[in-house]
Amino acid sequence: MEFSENAIVEKKKFASKLYEFWIRNSLVSKKAKPGQFVILRITERGERIPLTIVDTRPGEFRLVVKAVGKSTFELCMKEEGYVLSDVVGPLGKPSDVRNYGNVLVLGGGVGIAAVLPIAKALKKEGNKLTVILGARTVDELILRDEFSFCDELLLATDDGSLGIKGTVVDAMRKLLKEKKFDVAWAIGPGVMMKFASYVAKEHNLPIWVSLNSIMIDGTGMCGGCRITLKNGNVNKIEYTCVDGPEFDGRFVDWDVFINRLTLYREQERLALEKFLAEVGDVSWL
Repeated sequence: MEFSENAIVEKKKFASKLYEFWIRNSLVSKKAKPGQFVILRITERGERIPLTIVDTRPGEFRLVVKAVGKSTFELCMKEEGYVLSDVVGPLGKPSDVRNYGNVLVLGGGVGIAAVLPIAKALKKEGNKLTVILGARTVDELILRDEFSFCDELLLATDDGSLGIKGTVVDAMRKLLKEKKFDVAWAIGPGVMMKFASYVAKEHNLPIWVSLNSIMIDGTGMCGGCRITLKNGNVNKIEYTCVDGPEFDGRFVDWDVFINRLTLYREQERLALEKFLAEVGDVSWL
């Protein structure tokens, strides 16, 4: 079957409200590098959604999406063959992948998908790779079989249904008592990245985090994705879309970042309630 540009080529369900998509787009598939993202719209009047590129293959790129708000619910309801209104990317700076030595990689929830291409690239550069993956339950511990290339893989679930009972940060604390690393990556929910960064700072360990800020144009013009970096008494404003999305978490002002993520929470809640009232039962999603 021939698919149009920006069409959903494949769709796979991982868990409740958690899906994988392969999207047809020749430019993104050709140019994307680990750590970059796209911004897409489902319809012409839809919200612009930033999503990390998980993988590429000739003519197509891969996304993993969790339905949490109106637009991601709408996307997860679309089927193979649906053509997205537009896709812009790849955007952002690629991850700084090179041979560091011993590297620690943490992925939490949907962040497991985002950190996968970075981990692959780090291993290709000859790094010794220790990976910790975590989620609330075993059902949400996605893509773990795709990390078979790493030197050591640790799993954690909040409910203890697989691996260590606890979070990736819990596992990180224990591991850093036993081993020394040259650099770390941590991608997942904001709170997870915040506390992973605090632990890394205690050990003077550089740690790259990918910040999923509120974003509109993705080119640095709107200012919506601005973050504050603190180094001593010096505060610096940068923009996730053009200066990131990755920053050394030791210097991120996490309170400012997480507060900004909640700016439109009430509007987002109302939009989702209205959408769900219109579409009806989505228990199957």
